[in-house]
Amino acid sequence: MSSRTRAPYVGRTVERLEDQRLLRGRGCYVDDIDCSGVLHAVILRSSVAHGHIRSIDASAARAMPGVHAVLTADDLPGGVPMVPLRMEPHPQVARYEQPVIAQRKVRYVGEPLAVVVADTPALAEDALSGIAVAIEPLPAVTGWEAAIRDDVLLFEEHGTNQVITLTALRGEVDEVFRTADYTRKERFAVHRHTAVPMETRGLLAEWDAATRRLRVSGLMKVPFAVRAVLARLLALPEDSIEGVETDVGAGFGMRGEFYPEDFLVPYLARALVRPVKWIEDRREHLLAITHAREAECELEIACRRDGTLLGLRGVSWFDTGAYVRANGMTGPRNLAQMIPGPYRIGHLKMEVRLVVSNKTPSGSYRGPGRYEADFFRERLIDLAAADLGIDRVAMRRMNLLTEADMPFSLGRVMPWGHRGATTDTGDYRIPLDRCLQEIGWQTKMALQGRLVDGRYHGLAVGCYLEGGSMGPSENARVVLEPDGAFAIYVGSSGVGQGIETIFAQIAADALGVPIERIRGVFHGSTGYVKLGFGSGGSRSTVMGGSAILDAAANLKRLLRETAAAQFGCLPDEVAIIDDLRTVSAGGRSRSVPELAVEGLSAEGRFDNDRRTYSYGTHAAHVAVDPATGHVQVLDYVSVEDVGRIINPATLHGQVVGAILQGLGATLMEELVYDAAGQLLTGSLASYLVPAADDYPVIRAVSLEMYPSPISPLGAKGAGEGGIIPVGGVIANAVAAALGSFGVQPNRLPLTPPRVWQLIASAGSRPASGPLHEAMY
Repeated sequence: MSSRTRAPYVGRTVERLEDQRLLRGRGCYVDDIDCSGVLHAVILRSSVAHGHIRSIDASAARAMPGVHAVLTADDLPGGVPMVPLRMEPHPQVARYEQPVIAQRKVRYVGEPLAVVVADTPALAEDALSGIAVAIEPLPAVTGWEAAIRDDVLLFEEHGTNQVITLTALRGEVDEVFRTADYTRKERFAVHRHTAVPMETRGLLAEWDAATRRLRVSGLMKVPFAVRAVLARLLALPEDSIEGVETDVGAGFGMRGEFYPEDFLVPYLARALVRPVKWIEDRREHLLAITHAREAECELEIACRRDGTLLGLRGVSWFDTGAYVRANGMTGPRNLAQMIPGPYRIGHLKMEVRLVVSNKTPSGSYRGPGRYEADFFRERLIDLAAADLGIDRVAMRRMNLLTEADMPFSLGRVMPWGHRGATTDTGDYRIPLDRCLQEIGWQTKMALQGRLVDGRYHGLAVGCYLEGGSMGPSENARVVLEPDGAFAIYVGSSGVGQGIETIFAQIAADALGVPIERIRGVFHGSTGYVKLGFGSGGSRSTVMGGSAILDAAANLKRLLRETAAAQFGCLPDEVAIIDDLRTVSAGGRSRSVPELAVEGLSAEGRFDNDRRTYSYGTHAAHVAVDPATGHVQVLDYVSVEDVGRIINPATLHGQVVGAILQGLGATLMEELVYDAAGQLLTGSLASYLVPAADDYPVIRAVSLEMYPSPISPLGAKGAGEGGIIPVGGVIANAVAAALGSFGVQPNRLPLTPPRVWQLIASAGSRPASGPLHEAMY
């Protein structure tokens, strides 16, 4: 079948090409890599949340058989490097960067104190007991309210636990609130939780003393960025470090940023001139991986009597943990800017105050800042609609952005002060209407607040938008091999989202060849392209896919130029036919392998300084058991316009998986600390994550109504939208179910004990109205 008669691959469900390898056990994760003479690193982490380090004596550990090195801060002759900010850097924030190993003071349980390198992981673990650590404890700061008092300081030299205040601004908010028909202020809170990928973090570092080259396997998400930081900290040229991206058991924004271990393991490999491997266990993961989302917010809304949204004004306290990590500013920034969501809200002032505490540092987790913002805003809209006597769906619909509003300017964020982002395309009412239809809103509304077989039923709806396609660039390379097959190399990173499949689809269409001739998609590693920008911010499809389009076009141009030189004609006179197997001009033809005996290669690039904005609506139907507080999700529907769908199956998997994560975060997961800064939920026995049968009914519909003009693909980033509205939707559904009790679930998570406490605090009987019994 020729390219003229073959249906395009883009838009088709193509089974994930990478799954053939992974499901047969042929994947290669970092712990699968073995090499001669490898040593194993284990990290001694602080068991004290806050204190002065008085001494670390590692002499006994160093004397143990099989131990090759014990590294502490005192063993770094050039001083202890800091982990620099990657996203939204600012000098005021840089003062709170994390050292790669604790020096003089510890600030959270889990902070690295020493690294042991031994012949086996077991020997290294045993040697930890030979390290004597003396820490003078200090009071722990375990919440934002204690932090802002500044009576106990994490950084005495800075004189405050308050890192910085971000402010999103738009319009004349104070005047709007002064003259509005209606205002309401409420306080909300989102709890601390984190991503739990199947694979924990790990690294393998190999130093070649002869060539003075370093190979680091296990990098992911942003390998080029990690390499750049590592090169600076090790005083090595960037091109002397090869960052290798292995198969990855998911990332979710947490894995792949620069962590202390990304310096410590390569440093020891170079010092010992031996390969060094470090693999994180699950307890260590929950202690040391970036945490997320802990924020409290006082938010105020201004409306007209008819429900027209005029303005939002608020302040949020964001607990970033002990340090500001590489991407620790992204969540607070998004919370400030994205609090209006998909609505036509002309006036905004939102302050987000970052504070440090004696907990594991925070950073980006899928939909950073937007999950929190949606919970705060959507709860407040439901409350306002009830006060005004307006249907909550109608209130949302009348305020959603339409095609006539595009592009709509979002607020600018201080102290950076740069121009605010703008939406691209869409009519945000369309997914709302489709979502109501899909869940059967009108029929199910008869169950609202009803008691059926001992459980109260509730429905809710929530709207959102998802910024994606983060720039500034992406690079790709397409190689035509001598046998006529193609290899695709791209700077985007594979974190489980299926880019080997979707990039093969894009490349096959761009080249006009069967997908079977795409020999492989090779991604992430620093040896594949000159510069890559990785994955994150729902960027891979738009940025990497567009770079592949450019590389494919450049390869065709190069092929025509090569043929024209042999045929003695102009490149425009050369035709590429037979599924890119043959070139012809003026009655002469040659096979492509014959023309390019050694193959051809062309590079491509896509630059972008704007975001795409997918948008959608979720709806949920829940049943709440008042005796136990258990919330069962009976039905959950998502509808999102993503501009253009590359592969319906991989997109569906992304959306459903994100919703499942959001349900787990909202109803099950919580990182709980005690007053001494000890993590109480440090294993999967106490930190609960969803199982396959916990939320069996999740339905996702993806639309292609408004392609984005930002890239030639027309696609929009869609990897995070599924998680963004879940907290607000579920909380509003629980509120609707328990409306007769007067329950207001304004704090997450809604675990059974928390919901039961809300009911108990309202009394054993509903605040008003009879207990309804109905058949369902």
